[in-house]
Amino acid sequence: MGCSHNCDSCSGGCGEPQSLQVAANQYSSINKVIGVVSGKGGVGKSLVTSMLAVAMNRKGYHAAILDADITGPSIPKAFGVTGQLEASEEGILPKTSETGIDMVSINFLLAHPDDPVIYRGPIIAETVKQFWSDVVWQDVDYMFVDMPPGTGDVPLTVFQSLPVDGILVVTSPQDLVSMIVGKAVKMAKMMDIPLLGVIENYSYLECPDCGKKINVFGQSRIDEVAAEYGLPVLARLPIDPRLSEAVDAGNIEGVKLPDTLGGVVSGLEALRG
Repeated sequence: MGCSHNCDSCSGGCGEPQSLQVAANQYSSINKVIGVVSGKGGVGKSLVTSMLAVAMNRKGYHAAILDADITGPSIPKAFGVTGQLEASEEGILPKTSETGIDMVSINFLLAHPDDPVIYRGPIIAETVKQFWSDVVWQDVDYMFVDMPPGTGDVPLTVFQSLPVDGILVVTSPQDLVSMIVGKAVKMAKMMDIPLLGVIENYSYLECPDCGKKINVFGQSRIDEVAAEYGLPVLARLPIDPRLSEAVDAGNIEGVKLPDTLGGVVSGLEALRG
């Protein structure tokens, strides 16, 4: 089939390169934009996004989250943030968590948090763009973009429309890990987006009595897979019931984060220069 010349819906590299980036709100100031992606659902990507924002916030940086998972938003629940977005003359104002993390999510536009979001692809893509262009993101050191799983409309929109400084690939220790990581990695390379590394979530369960690490999902292959794509393994995060309880209670900011998250934090600090 021939080229339709509609580059907005295409990830191909034909023709003259042209920027499809959307300008941020004129009153916004954002230093680094980090995409958090996964090849499939159920790997705890939104949990990892939330923990990273909390970790950077505790280090003294101003963190923010753009919840780009339009049809399955979960960021507000993790932080216990509710209510509707408000606007000023400058633009839409993000909601702010108890410890000062700014965030925008489709849930802040719904009458009820459990209302379904029944949007087609183009509307979803436009919503993501507006979260970037219409919201006043002030003095943000690190913005984390929580994306839905897969390689569909939203990741394509984010990679084309936002100045993404790098992505983190979240996965779990299962047999499908190679294919899952591969899809996300190949898409990022096609879009010329820097890959920062891989985070393995649900890596193990630590026995509370003896401290032994139990491989609940079997032996991890993350080192092998990461080496295949030339990526560093930035963290192996444990299964921790306290984290689940904190998310359910809307208190992710009040829980002790896994020590193994430190490697990711150091990498993000290095990215800042």
